Amino acid sequence: MNKIKIINPRIPENLDQISMENNSIEDEDLFKEGTITDCYIEEQRAERVMFENILFKNVIFLDSSFINVEFTDLSFVNCDLSNLDLTGAIIHRVEFIDCKMMGTILTDSTLRNVRFQSCNLSYSNFGFSDFKQVIFEKSFLNYAAFENIAFTKVGFEENNMKSMQMNGTKLKGIDLSTSEIDGMGVGIDDLNEVMVTKLQAVELSTLLGLIITD
Repeated sequence: MNKIKIINPRIPENLDQISMENNSIEDEDLFKEGTITDCYIEEQRAERVMFENILFKNVIFLDSSFINVEFTDLSFVNCDLSNLDLTGAIIHRVEFIDCKMMGTILTDSTLRNVRFQSCNLSYSNFGFSDFKQVIFEKSFLNYAAFENIAFTKVGFEENNMKSMQMNGTKLKGIDLSTSEIDGMGVGIDDLNEVMVTKLQAVELSTLLGLIITD
């Protein structure tokens, strides 16, 4: 299978620092072309905020929600977005590297050209979203909710996907062979043409009610 190609974020060099200290984020605010580093973004609640061409590094989000946010050409490096509510997000050309995203809410979201690399996405919720050209690499996805998602050119490489819930998500053409999928919740109809190893096939056979003997 051909490796999925994604377009990397377009972030200019030599950007100025954007200070978030004592900065209240309001509905429909625009933050553009800068770096946001070594800070907390806490107790912020706003809708339709736009972030464009920004490097986030060592940023911790606490007790915040950005409903219908737009992320375009961003890089998140070593950030903590755990439990952040991003319902209805539009995410385009964004990378998350070494980030904590435990319990992050991204339901009803649209992701295009997005990479998650070495991230902890345990218990995150992406239900009812639309993915196109999205890659998950060497990340924890255990107990994550990926139900009823539309997949187009989505890759999973060396992830922990134990007990991940994927009911209602068609896995045709998806390669799970390098990931751990023990206890995955998925519908029988969703498994058509999914790519797995022989051992994974045995694991998934329990969904069919089969008892495999030597």
